[in-house]
Amino acid sequence: MINELIIAPVAFPLIMALITLALWKYRNIQEIVSVVGAIIYFVLCFQLLNYVLNNGIQAVHMGSWDAPFGISFVADTFSALMILVTGLMALVVIVYSISSMRRPKQLCDMEQKQFQYAYYPLLYFMFVGISGAFLTGDIFNLYVWFEVMLIASFSLLSLGGKKLQMEGTFKYVTINLISSAFFLVGVGLLYGVAGTLNMAHLAQILPTIENQNIVTLIAVLFILCFGVKAAVFPLFFWLPASYHTPPVSVSAVFAGMLTKVGVYSLIRVFTLLFTGHLEFTHTILLWIGGFTMVVGVLGAAAQYDMRRILSIHIVSQIGYMIMGLALFTPLAIAGAIFYLLHNIIVKTNLFLISGMVHRIKGTYNIRNMGGLVNSYPFVAVLFLASGLALAGLPPLSGFWSKFFVVKAAIDIKHYFIAVVALMVGLLTLFSMIKIWNEAFWKKMPNEKCDSKKDVNFLSKGNIFMIIPVVGLLAITVLIGFFPETLFTIAERAAEELLDKSQYINAVLGGSL
Repeated sequence: MINELIIAPVAFPLIMALITLALWKYRNIQEIVSVVGAIIYFVLCFQLLNYVLNNGIQAVHMGSWDAPFGISFVADTFSALMILVTGLMALVVIVYSISSMRRPKQLCDMEQKQFQYAYYPLLYFMFVGISGAFLTGDIFNLYVWFEVMLIASFSLLSLGGKKLQMEGTFKYVTINLISSAFFLVGVGLLYGVAGTLNMAHLAQILPTIENQNIVTLIAVLFILCFGVKAAVFPLFFWLPASYHTPPVSVSAVFAGMLTKVGVYSLIRVFTLLFTGHLEFTHTILLWIGGFTMVVGVLGAAAQYDMRRILSIHIVSQIGYMIMGLALFTPLAIAGAIFYLLHNIIVKTNLFLISGMVHRIKGTYNIRNMGGLVNSYPFVAVLFLASGLALAGLPPLSGFWSKFFVVKAAIDIKHYFIAVVALMVGLLTLFSMIKIWNEAFWKKMPNEKCDSKKDVNFLSKGNIFMIIPVVGLLAITVLIGFFPETLFTIAERAAEELLDKSQYINAVLGGSL
């Protein structure tokens, strides 16, 4: 049974991608099949996490080739958590897309119809790559799954073929290809010094290598390549130039998942592989985390496009996760994982809400909005709660996320980074208040766009945009009021990450 459960998060979306591609001529059927598939996918992801929590770390070796010689899939608590949230994001984005990808003609500044029959197959192909990256036990196959994910994301980013999208896609493709080249160089160097690419085997061999300087050099290469993919300072410039350009459902899944695969990879390799020179590598990561928080939040404060603000805030929030990794204590790692899961949910939701606002107002420019608190108080409440969660106000999930990483910093007397984290939280609140004031609170300026707004947003046709947003907000509130369950699981994930022997024994067993 466990063989099928570990493989299912990769195999099932691949099957769904092929099925939805075959149904490209039958749009309505394709949508129904996509939603049903997303529900099944989420259930499979939940079952995997439940099995890992009850039975410990699980490993599967393809083709009956034992590790380290064969291809290994490994599900520990951390990867199983990430698989579960991937299944959740697949479900909410696909349901949301049923309404969002059918744009009404009455919107002002109407873009040409962006629906492409390949949209759902590409989404599923991207989830294949994301799931593979979370489950792989081989560093070269991590590279392969990144490429699968990126190829699908390149295509999704360019859907519609508009000039702004193509400019964003070009920047996105170029920088990620450079990052992939560094990744491949790092993989080659690892194999040259260790003679293996299985991550459990590497965890055994790397500490025994006589010349540890080469291992540290390889670690810096991985900071560089994964740092680009995670959009950390100073390698983040491609993200605000591209994430606001595609359809909002695509922006939402990008914001929620793609940079987080980079964060996951950094946490994985800098707890399992590169732990020999913590005072060097993790000091670099701590500085990167601090600058990422500050630069991201300051960049967001200068923007007036709703999706640009949210895009740049992705950078800022990534800094907290890198900070938790760099502090490298059980509480800090658990806090980083908690923050990672919280941010995926809240950031995705904020992008989905921005799509609702755009459907009503026909623009993402908050200076051309206003009065939504009176005309659509329901939408206003959804944004306010999600924005306050991102800023970290109690009792929402963002408060606990920031609390855990800041407390971890104070516990080991890293007071400066703790102060930075708290100040960035205040500036995040400022950005959310700016959106609230401009889009929701102030009176609507006399713009032509207002006369053409969709006054029937809460109609039947938009119900599939509302359901996922309400669902994600409910999860955010539940985590805020009852953080113990998720934090307990995050603590267990951190324990497994810091005690490498559990992972190594699960993968290698008695084979070496």
